[in-house]
Amino acid sequence: MANCNKLFLRFNEDLNITSSKSARLVSSKDSIKRAVRDYLRDNHPEYFPEFFIQGSYKLSTMIRTKDDTCDVDLGVYFKKIPDVKSYTMQSWIYDAVDGLTKNPPLHKNKCITVDYQGDYNIDLPVYFEPSIGSPKIAVRDGSWLESDVEAFETWFNSRKDPNRQLRRIVKYLKAWCDNIRCYMPTGLTMTVLASESYIEHEFDDVALLRTLERIKSRLRVNFICTMPVTPYDDLLHKFDHTRRTNFLNALDNLIADGNVAMKEANQLNSSKLWKKHLGERFPLGEDENVDEKISKLKEIMNPILGSAAYTSRDLRITNDSTSSIKNKPHKFYGE
Repeated sequence: MANCNKLFLRFNEDLNITSSKSARLVSSKDSIKRAVRDYLRDNHPEYFPEFFIQGSYKLSTMIRTKDDTCDVDLGVYFKKIPDVKSYTMQSWIYDAVDGLTKNPPLHKNKCITVDYQGDYNIDLPVYFEPSIGSPKIAVRDGSWLESDVEAFETWFNSRKDPNRQLRRIVKYLKAWCDNIRCYMPTGLTMTVLASESYIEHEFDDVALLRTLERIKSRLRVNFICTMPVTPYDDLLHKFDHTRRTNFLNALDNLIADGNVAMKEANQLNSSKLWKKHLGERFPLGEDENVDEKISKLKEIMNPILGSAAYTSRDLRITNDSTSSIKNKPHKFYGE
């Protein structure tokens, strides 16, 4: 097989937001906090907001999309029992942040979204946090729904994640969904599916493929993805027959090409198969049999580390002492 593990690790790094974008995000987040606090102090002083960064940013599974954007969730929490509709409290947050950016905020079903002109979005879900029981998120229709983000973070962080491989698998799956878009599941859905189906392996490409195969087996039997914490709802409940079929077909195609990539000896050919599904940022490999190259290097490495290496007349490293010069003992430092 063509070993593409290092290509996946490079891909993971490229999915991260840049340091400059991260700095802008922090600055924008602080501006939003000030704006919300000032607005409520002047207009509704009985309501004091607390803020909680949550979602993929907190889980270290956030990615830059192929459009070089990203979404950050900044929860706005209130401990005071609301005496107004949830829609009204959302409207307060909307008014507080209106004018911070060139584009007006978006009043979505469960959050207010501040659009930073294609650079990133900051979503502001509004919560009421009772003294007993789970937090409740404000919904635009005026209702409050149970939603425990902190419990989900605890659940995710409790999953087995050697060398943070699970987090990388989640990012690869989110990049795949972002590349296809349209009928693909949300990042939250892919996070749950990956966490519950994850199969560890020393190589990321193998771990990804095995995890995908387990997700496929699970969804073919029962097309459900239950949120593991409150409100324990089905994250795939909105998928009609067409959307479900399209997603499963995309999953089948990725697994099929992934299996071909595993059997392909040439790393370049293998990487092209992964790139077709994961997007243009997935790096191309070397036009060579990488496994064969590594095997030959190991053949040289073993006699050197075992102090059994010789140098032949034509300057090749060998373990054959015939007409060769014995090498001094040596150890590798670094990779």
